[in-house]
Amino acid sequence: MRSTKILATSLLLTSVNSFSVLTQSSTSYKTALSAVGNHNDESTPTSNNNNNNSNWIKKGQQAVASALLAATLWSAPTPDMPFVPQNAMTTSVAQAKEMASGTGSRVNKDAESLLRYGLPINNKEVRKLQLKLETVKYDISSKRKSAALDGTQKSAALMKADKEKYKASCRDPKICDELVTSMAAQIDPLTTAIKASMDSLNGSDQERTALDKAYVAQKDIVSMLSTLEEQMIPAGYKTEVPAEYSELPRLEGRATVEMIINKEQEGDTFDVNGLTFPQAKMTMVIDGYAAPLTSGNFVELVQKGFYNKMLIQRSDGFVVQTGDPDGEADGYVARGSKAVGNGKHGERIIPLEITVVGDKAPFYETTIEDEGRGGQATVLPFASYGAMGWAREEYDPNTGSSQFFWLLFDSDLTPAGKNVLDGRYPCFGYVVEGSDFLQDIKEGDLIVSAKVTTGAENLVLGK
Repeated sequence: MRSTKILATSLLLTSVNSFSVLTQSSTSYKTALSAVGNHNDESTPTSNNNNNNSNWIKKGQQAVASALLAATLWSAPTPDMPFVPQNAMTTSVAQAKEMASGTGSRVNKDAESLLRYGLPINNKEVRKLQLKLETVKYDISSKRKSAALDGTQKSAALMKADKEKYKASCRDPKICDELVTSMAAQIDPLTTAIKASMDSLNGSDQERTALDKAYVAQKDIVSMLSTLEEQMIPAGYKTEVPAEYSELPRLEGRATVEMIINKEQEGDTFDVNGLTFPQAKMTMVIDGYAAPLTSGNFVELVQKGFYNKMLIQRSDGFVVQTGDPDGEADGYVARGSKAVGNGKHGERIIPLEITVVGDKAPFYETTIEDEGRGGQATVLPFASYGAMGWAREEYDPNTGSSQFFWLLFDSDLTPAGKNVLDGRYPCFGYVVEGSDFLQDIKEGDLIVSAKVTTGAENLVLGK
């Protein structure tokens, strides 16, 4: 049994200066890439040779240290806060390159925000409201209380002024009218909580309690915002998939998957920020709008129980990975498509699937660089802790089958605009609850169960 490699090496691309350091260090740039990303051949750390693995990891750590030093010398850190992805306001491909996966000074790391921006809707007014409300969350977390209050008041003004424009994009205007009314009703509790925090001493229990209440109120509002935006998806909308892939499953919309993981040793617990838990429980939203084939394949395998009782096969600080079954096959064995066929041991192959901002559908079997579009933004970027990607062999785009990974995103290692996973591997979803468990999920831990909790009806099986 072996695990398919992913290019987690892109996490080392921290700056132009760090690139120079890597190429000039005793660990060459190419070696540094292999040191953290290769799962396939014996010259890499993720083969099953433990001694070899240890040596390569040490080299990788040295490379990372050099990169971080260069990045520190190059510029001061910038705060992580919401930005407007290109698909939030326009579908211009020409401008998408500038905004690729958070290019600039800020990275949007909020999984639920990224999922909202990934919805196939066209309403600039609701995107303005989204940006304002999500910035309030950042302001609350960073104790920018006056800014949070100002953002809350401006959000209320936007709801009042643009309510009819929201309704005009909805499949059912009545539902959207009720949603906006409910969102507006939550503005007062949010405002009250923010003002209470402003009247409290910094660091006091009163301040902490008030900020907690503000956070909950803001979360309630953006939860309704998500429902509002989902109402704006045109009736019957589905991402078109080329006919040559008709034998493969596809997801027409979204689904939610819940996964429970146990520690390798019975009785061991997960340690998350000083708290212990007997099990890791994660909730993931799987997106069939940007990745219909990848998501459909994953959801079908979850439905079949393929991942149940499977071990975590990689956990190296960059990714947590699984999906390689026992036996000689490297993936799920089943009938493949005529277009890409099967692997050498009968694995059903899923073609590389990438959706770029501004495109109506994904392109297949090629990377964004091979398409001559390097640097453009993908609809779902690898920008959040727990972003889910489909694993494949590094030099062959059509080798993915059932292995996937959660990216342990770190803004210090992958600052804005330097994440080259985007466009080389499909991001097909995000962990929206329980992502902190990923920090203590280790190789050998056991997936107890994975089940589809919502959206199963959106799965269309292959012909």
